[in-house]
Amino acid sequence: MTLRILILFCLLTSCHCMAWFSSNSNQSSQPNIIVFLVDDMGLMDTSVPFITNSAGKPSTQPLNEWYYTPNMEKLASMGTRFSQFYAASVCSPTRASLMTGQNSARHQTTTWIHPTKNNAGEYAPKNWNWAGIRKNDDTLPQVLKANGYKTIHVGKGHFGPIGYDGAEPSNIGFDVNIAGSAWGRPKSYYGQNNYGNHKKYLRKDGSLTHNISHLSAYHGQDVFLTEALTLEANKEIVQSVKNEQPFFLYLSHYAVHDPFESDPRFIHRYQGRGMSKRAQAYASMIEGMDKSLGDVIATLTRLNVAENTVIMFLGDNGSVAPLGGINDIASSAPLKGKKGTSWEGGMRTPLIVSWAELNHQNTLQQRFPILNGQINNQIASVLDIYPTVLKLADVEPATNDIDGFTLTRQLTGDYDKQRENSFLMHFPHPHNHSYFTSYRLNQWKLIYSYNPQTNNRSPQYQLFNLLTDPSESKNLAQSQPKKLANMMQAMNKELDSYNAQYPLSASGKLLKPQLPNSD
Repeated sequence: MTLRILILFCLLTSCHCMAWFSSNSNQSSQPNIIVFLVDDMGLMDTSVPFITNSAGKPSTQPLNEWYYTPNMEKLASMGTRFSQFYAASVCSPTRASLMTGQNSARHQTTTWIHPTKNNAGEYAPKNWNWAGIRKNDDTLPQVLKANGYKTIHVGKGHFGPIGYDGAEPSNIGFDVNIAGSAWGRPKSYYGQNNYGNHKKYLRKDGSLTHNISHLSAYHGQDVFLTEALTLEANKEIVQSVKNEQPFFLYLSHYAVHDPFESDPRFIHRYQGRGMSKRAQAYASMIEGMDKSLGDVIATLTRLNVAENTVIMFLGDNGSVAPLGGINDIASSAPLKGKKGTSWEGGMRTPLIVSWAELNHQNTLQQRFPILNGQINNQIASVLDIYPTVLKLADVEPATNDIDGFTLTRQLTGDYDKQRENSFLMHFPHPHNHSYFTSYRLNQWKLIYSYNPQTNNRSPQYQLFNLLTDPSESKNLAQSQPKKLANMMQAMNKELDSYNAQYPLSASGKLLKPQLPNSD
């Protein structure tokens, strides 16, 4: 086609021509990048099996039969999923780590951020980072924005309390913020209730209990919050493609955090199957999230930019699924524990990385290949998202204080010998489990409990071999004293490298981890 004919064709069909130019002009430059984050979605809250058998192959579990997530299934078939992907066991530490590439022990936002009061806990470090992310932090959107990307935030922020920088995502590098604020959950998912911005939810002084902003166009309408966020995200994608600018979209759903309100589009699928009404509502919210994923990919396809777009799908902590009914299935079975605990069910979440449409001739996909339909069993963590996104964008980090590793080798099916197969979660606060450090190294898992209320006279050790005991049912701390001591030394070394803060005893003594049998 000659240039003159092509120009005439574009004048007659401008919309289609825009998409043609966008897809082809971006092939040799920068990909679009979407981080699709689901709140409180654990490893088992999907029809996609992430648990593997002894041969390292996906093993379908009872919970996988309960959920219906066809778009996650399709994304997993096109890309690589991770069976041992770790995040913090509560939301704000994960989100701060995702934005900075740093372990929470380093950035010191070590528990969830209450929007109006310091919620450290009675024995917690007094100067933990309640303020969250600040304007001068080298955040992922800041770095991408400085290198030509349009940076878009849609959904839950929870990066800082009211009155601080992180309460407004545009302060930390996002060109666009829709619905992000200091609040960690909505008061309602229903548009008829204005997503909680409604007089029925006001405090006695007239203030809002929760404020999901920028969505007033949907107030009073029969539009579920997940759908409203998806519609807004797709609008931003369209505008970015029209402007021929690569985009970074952080689509951070409030779902599937409580309140567990049924998504009326999907609730029928889960009724009459022996589960509680709350479990039915939760499953309908999972399916609504999955539809959002499919709708975003459909928009990318319609605009002819899907093959130039990478999607990173993940959860921010373990599940809180309100299950019960058929065989009393636990929320993370066969893993132990849930959100806010030190066990695997509290900090293992899904991760799928894939191009939104496969084309092995695409120069971007050749530059950053992702193995199709594979499951990676090597340890990975939320700390790896930051350096991997920058690698995708061909951008250098603005700081050397990055604790994660790029996932390049693992996404091509290789075992990355250069990375450390470890993950440390430091939690000097109260929650479902309180005042602990959890440390994973290769097949071993250590949980150290500080027990500050007892003046640390009885620190508690738990040691598990996850290769032979993935459900953490047999504590080997007493029978494997040498391994326990080695794991404690390795954990302490990593804590020291982060300049970690520690809880205080009831008498005000600083409680650093004690080696077994030490004074």
